[in-house]
Amino acid sequence: MWRAFFLAIGVCLLILGGEFMLVDRVVLHHAPKAGSAIGTMAILTDTEVSDGKTYSPPDWTPWSLFSAGAVVVIYSFTIPKRVKD
Repeated sequence: MWRAFFLAIGVCLLILGGEFMLVDRVVLHHAPKAGSAIGTMAILTDTEVSDGKTYSPPDWTPWSLFSAGAVVVIYSFTIPKRVKD
């Protein structure tokens, strides 16, 4: 169970690093319905104006997520299949 858990965490970090490699900024918009807490994500170019919250990840973010994901995946393969408690 621990092996699968760490493998899943590592793969998620690798995917998140890949997403941040392709995205310059992320804009969160609130849903137009009143009382709805669900937001949507939109990727905008530099010329478009946004009215939501904007997050611009630093340049080091994708590489650190890639490296942390790779370390966790490699660690998950070193965990024995049956860990004695």
